[in-house]
Amino acid sequence: MEKARVDSWIWAVRITKTRSAATAACKAGHVRVNGERAKAAQPVGPGDEVRVRQNGFDRVVVVTGIILKRTSAPEAAKHFEDKTPPLPPKEEAGFVPMRERGAGRPSKRERRDLEKLRGY
Repeated sequence: MEKARVDSWIWAVRITKTRSAATAACKAGHVRVNGERAKAAQPVGPGDEVRVRQNGFDRVVVVTGIILKRTSAPEAAKHFEDKTPPLPPKEEAGFVPMRERGAGRPSKRERRDLEKLRGY
């Protein structure tokens, strides 16, 4: 069975603009393979579900084929099946709380509440 690194695969199918952005997303914990946090070198193969967090929303794709080189968008789209749920309308997107300037760093409890609210 053919496998590829998750960072090079999400770059090749044009989910991220650059390979270094794909690697940074993996390091930051924004990439999950089959529900587990993925390191950049984790192999993916056909049938794996890849979730990439972009702009506050998860992009969910199922790997249908392995591609190692970046190609045209129509060609790249043949190698995954997009299962991303539709984005909510702008008014339903919700309020994102902002900290007041000068309020300092959030406490552990405040940080956990913010993460829960943002869905991390």
